[in-house]
Amino acid sequence: MLRNREFRHFVILFSLIATSAVTLGFAINMAAGILTTTSTAAFGIAFFVFTKARYISIARISHQIDLVLHNADLLYIEESDEGELSILHSEITKMLLRIREQNDALKKEKEHLADSLADIAHQLRTPLTSANLILSLLENSPNENERKAFIRETEELLMRMDWLITSLLKLSRLDAGIVVFQNEQIDVNSLIRSALRPFLIPIELRYIDLQIDVPKVVLIQGDPDWISQAIQNILKNCIESAGEHGRIEIDCTDNRLFTEIAIHDSGAGFQQEDLHCLFDRFYRGKNPNATGYGIGLALCKMIITRQGGTITAKNHPQGGAIFTIRFSK
Repeated sequence: MLRNREFRHFVILFSLIATSAVTLGFAINMAAGILTTTSTAAFGIAFFVFTKARYISIARISHQIDLVLHNADLLYIEESDEGELSILHSEITKMLLRIREQNDALKKEKEHLADSLADIAHQLRTPLTSANLILSLLENSPNENERKAFIRETEELLMRMDWLITSLLKLSRLDAGIVVFQNEQIDVNSLIRSALRPFLIPIELRYIDLQIDVPKVVLIQGDPDWISQAIQNILKNCIESAGEHGRIEIDCTDNRLFTEIAIHDSGAGFQQEDLHCLFDRFYRGKNPNATGYGIGLALCKMIITRQGGTITAKNHPQGGAIFTIRFSK
């Protein structure tokens, strides 16, 4: 307690006043002196005991704060009935609990970052290994047709790596909160046509039957570039799933509550255990032959939900998968 400057000043002042009072009491008579001495001593002892108890409580709080600063798992601050000290206990408890929650959240985020980095390294290592192997075969192959085939495979691997890196950069920008979405009216017809443009040649080469049923005047609010990117990720997934001579249907319905865009492919659909994880980052499903990176659908969901929409995926009753995007009005 004596480390507290205010307390030392109070002790000095109390000692001076007590000495003066006792001296004055004895100057009056013996009884007055004894009464003054007894009263002063009783008051001093009571004040010392009360102050020491308060300092013990404050020391307990200080100890709990020290435990939190050193990442201790236990946190307990006992209740106090002492007015202002009780309020202090309550407020510091709230602060410590909030710090503990933030600390736990940071730990989970750190673990998630470590896992994500490991996944990214694995996703990049796989095509790099394949590209190195193809280049070795290309170097030792005298056949011109084989060399051309190896070059095409290498180009495809490089394109997939470029797509992966671009998607990861977009995810990181969204995670960091530095993306500012535009909020403008978007014609759904134009949006669908714009999203389809990069896939028209692959659709034609695979003889995929593409059917589009979108009303002429349907508007939604959002960022056309980012929403187009989200739809492209879905289309990419559907094209790979539909395969040769498959079918993709794009429908749009509009009512007073929401605008819905549904994309249905004729592929194999999803396994039941994959449905609840489809939009998880780096999730590639239980199928060992899956060729995706688990990035596209995660990016798609982040884009749609951050603009007030919702996206779901399930197996269509008639076979294949169906993705449903809704924007409320």
